[in-house]
Amino acid sequence: MKNILTIHEQDIVPEAPIIDTGNFRKREAARAVVSDNAGKIALLRVGLYDYHKLPGGGIDEGEDVPTALERELLEEIGCQAKLTGEVGEIIECRDQSELEQTSYCFTATQIGEKGEPDFTEKELREQFSIVWTDNIDSAIALLEQDEPTNYEGKFIQKRDLALLKAAKEQTA
Repeated sequence: MKNILTIHEQDIVPEAPIIDTGNFRKREAARAVVSDNAGKIALLRVGLYDYHKLPGGGIDEGEDVPTALERELLEEIGCQAKLTGEVGEIIECRDQSELEQTSYCFTATQIGEKGEPDFTEKELREQFSIVWTDNIDSAIALLEQDEPTNYEGKFIQKRDLALLKAAKEQTA
């Protein structure tokens, strides 16, 4: 999968010193730009920290990427989806968390009915909710307007904006 972007601490906190990230904990995640039959795009709103994100999350031990993505989409947006293409990967080096996260992103189309999410306790505390935007342009505009109030959200905004723009380019 092609690398779209690598986000470093200095992209979020410009004055941060450059440090060796070689010993950071590694995490892999799967995400998707999911559209429904009307072309609406699924996002998650993180109300507590005032930003939106693409559905997806960590790949559990023993899971492959498609299985993890299927599970995450059911948990977070309450529906199944058929993968329609690869968007690319983004690497985030979060110094404050000592984390290097690689997100593999795909495009997908919702299949079946839209159900209810099964948010984790953490997601409920952070006031997660599902938002279906009119199209990919409105999803991009929404993320561009966001002003995340927490460290993680600033990385997520940069990551997911790049993924949405890359997905849009593929369909143009």
